[in-house]
Amino acid sequence: MEKKRGAVLATERYGSAESWKYVAKDATIERTRDGREGVSRGHSLFGVFKCVFLPQGYPESVSDDYLQYQFWDTVQAFSSSLSGTLATQASLRGVGVGNQEATVAAATVTWLLRDGTGMLGRILFAWQKGSKLDSEAKKWRLFADVLNDIAMFMEILAPYFPACFTVIVCTAGIFKSLVGVAGGATRAALTVHQARRDNMADISAKDGSQETLVNLAGLLVSLMLIPIVTDNPMLTVSLFILFTVLHLFANYKAVRSVVMETLNEARLSIVLQQYLRDGRILRPAEANQKEPVLLEFRKTVPIKLGVRLQEIIESPEDLKSALKENNMPFLLAVRNDCVCVCLAPEASVSDEIRGMCQAVWLRSKLSIPTSRGPRMKSNWEMVHESHKLMDTMFHTFLKGLEAAGWDITRTLLDWDEWRVEWKTKNY
Repeated sequence: MEKKRGAVLATERYGSAESWKYVAKDATIERTRDGREGVSRGHSLFGVFKCVFLPQGYPESVSDDYLQYQFWDTVQAFSSSLSGTLATQASLRGVGVGNQEATVAAATVTWLLRDGTGMLGRILFAWQKGSKLDSEAKKWRLFADVLNDIAMFMEILAPYFPACFTVIVCTAGIFKSLVGVAGGATRAALTVHQARRDNMADISAKDGSQETLVNLAGLLVSLMLIPIVTDNPMLTVSLFILFTVLHLFANYKAVRSVVMETLNEARLSIVLQQYLRDGRILRPAEANQKEPVLLEFRKTVPIKLGVRLQEIIESPEDLKSALKENNMPFLLAVRNDCVCVCLAPEASVSDEIRGMCQAVWLRSKLSIPTSRGPRMKSNWEMVHESHKLMDTMFHTFLKGLEAAGWDITRTLLDWDEWRVEWKTKNY
């Protein structure tokens, strides 16, 4: 049967951008743009920019916070590029560039010492803090940028202290090596968060293209900046402070814009405390706004997850106390003002969340100042009370987390690898 002239046979679209329709016209099918005919030059240029610098399928293929984070990340990268130019100029002057009395050998030794100490620092930092970079990606991301600014400031000041030049640049090299590990690892963690179609490689590649473009712009500005600041230390320091302030502000806004739906210790603690106060479960956007993004050095009751059994019990009586009121695949105890959680091999993700919830609740009880009076309950009594509390509320709390938009299929809780099987009888 002949198709009706002008009838739409099919429609198609490319992501959320272009939309086309197929129309029957006489004995042929004509493909036309749905909506306004043609495309303006402005839209064409934006399309090219989008294809080159944004992940395929944007914005559906990335998280909602992608554009805001990338904007502030671009601002911080540009300011960091300019600061780096000032620091590089100072380092080159310090090793003798432009000084006829300086030797190539001395400059080479200084450079090699700086790189060598940086390599050692990179290995040691990854060993000590590597497992923390996933669970506290925001904190370590901001820490890396602050440390990077400190390292560049040291490089700028180093030429004015020739007797200590090598020590200063080696210290700065160690700091920059830490920045490389922390910055790269946390960027990878954020890429996993941003990828909504398992497109981590595409997002990383386009992030590299964006960074290259920003560095190119920074290079052009630096070419105009260098002749102005040469032999003008006051202007160099003043511009460095200006770029550093912009760099830190942009970094703070960038990590603040990230809304992660997976639970780490800080976000779970915020959500649980709110739920215990008024029964309301915070959505990811609300909890992320309250999450601290600065590394905290104040003394709090630490929580250790996935510890060895000997950190929980010291005698059969301790095991009996740990199992009282407890039918879960984990054991809790308070040892030396520290909340320790011992996990069984069969524990699920929800069990890990519950164990962390009980640990957070215990920490809140232990954090009450003793000036308000001595504790009325022993540590084991508080552990038993935490089991009873979670027995009554955790199922509802977990369902509420899922309804509020949290991902409860995985967590970013910092569990160690110890797993323990214990006997419930014959002890």
